[in-house]
This record gives sequence, structure tokens and C-alpha cells, in this order.
Amino acid sequence: MNFPNSKELERVRKKLKKVDPTPVLSSSASVADQLKYALCKEFVIYLRTHEISQLELAQELGVDPARISEIVKYKIDLFTADRLLSLLEQLNPKLKVTVA
Repeated sequence: MNFPNSKELERVRKKLKKVDPTPVLSSSASVADQLKYALCKEFVIYLRTHEISQLELAQELGVDPARISEIVKYKIDLFTADRLLSLLEQLNPKLKVTVA
């Protein structure tokens, strides 16, 4: 595998400028924030596993596409754990959550 040429690197850099990074959860985050972060991760997994877009997921859940965007960008301060759980339960009615 060769290192990408400068043209390819520039193309990737331009694309990445438009992407919000996934925030890292602080090691001192509250249990509630840890739960919300984990729930957001489940939505990302769902999108990738089912190979659907955020728009398709929003339509499936009957929510504004902006809400799904916020969830997959881990904007946990915008949601309560029970709201995330209720949305996730719509995707998987047999959802089981355990607390360790």
C-alpha cells in the first residue's frame, strides 16, 4: 500500500473540514451521561448495520432528521436517557438494557 499523493490528501482534507468530530466522553462523566453516550452509539451501530441513511432512520422513527443528526453526533446534552431509550425501543422492541 502506497502513501496517498498530495491531490488525494487534499481531497480528503476538504471532506473532513465539513465533518464534526465525535466528542470523547470524559472519564469523570456522570453515569447518566455514560448511558446517553452508549445509547447514541447504538443508533450509529443501527445505521451501519442496516445500511440506511439518517434521513431514512428519521422517517422510520417519525422524528425530525436534525434529531437523528444530533444523536449520531453524540450531542448527549440535548437528550434525556428516557427519550433515547424510547427511540431505540422503536427500533428494537425486545431491547434489553443492563447496568454494570
